[in-house]
Amino acid sequence: MAIELTKEARAQAVASIERYFRENMDEPIGNVAAGGLLGFFLEEIGPAIYNKAVFDVQERLQARVSELDLEVHEDEFQYWRKDERSSKGKK
Repeated sequence: MAIELTKEARAQAVASIERYFRENMDEPIGNVAAGGLLGFFLEEIGPAIYNKAVFDVQERLQARVSELDLEVHEDEFQYWRKDERSSKGKK
């Protein structure tokens, strides 16, 4: 599955790469080269980050699902018990 960015996100990422090179490297990088570098990162490293994020979400969802019984549990066959409790108060 290819990782795609919106046009706006891609433009911001390319601008960020250009700025990084301007401020931290000996030579600036052009727009086309920055776009190529971004494409490389998305194809080469992006899947590792994406897979880690999916794994993290799965862990969180599994934890929430395991707590679901505690959050929505209802005791069964409570009708008569409710009646018994109210009868004790009437005596």
